Amino acid sequence: MFRLFYALLVGIIGAGIVHIAIIFLLPANASNDAWSRIAAIAEPYQPVLLENVEPSVLPASQRNPFLRAVACRFDLEDGPVRLSAEEALPFWSMSLYDQSGLNVFSISDRAAPGASPDLLVLTSEQLAAMRTEMPAEFDQSLFVETDIEQGLIVMRVLVPDATYQRRVGRALASIACKPA
Repeated sequence: MFRLFYALLVGIIGAGIVHIAIIFLLPANASNDAWSRIAAIAEPYQPVLLENVEPSVLPASQRNPFLRAVACRFDLEDGPVRLSAEEALPFWSMSLYDQSGLNVFSISDRAAPGASPDLLVLTSEQLAAMRTEMPAEFDQSLFVETDIEQGLIVMRVLVPDATYQRRVGRALASIACKPA
């Protein structure tokens, strides 16, 4: 009787461990992540206005009426990537994600050096090479050193009320995401 109870207890505990391990491994093995959904609708270095995408890419439950967002995929094997906008905005934030969806870097306009967003993402080797001859166009750029090769930059802009719609729309239209 004791052996039967012991075998059942070991079996239940083992099954519980297997089920918990599967639950923790699901996000790493999921194919319907943000990277895959953006990759299906846009090429690298093509800014995508997230309010214009299909609900299958960004469900309505994940949309915020006071924020407008742009996403841009990149590959650092092509060189450093620069995301910039020509217009100053009331409030903006940028986040850098790796392919698995982990947030690698975040910044808002309060911590950035200039009034308009200007972010340069590069590897350690690319940064070392750029330091030898710094182009003047990067004087106001924020340099982000990372060890990821491919990633996703998401820029969010606050639209406090309807009077900002046109201004924010112009700024989002001016966003450039390209190899530097």
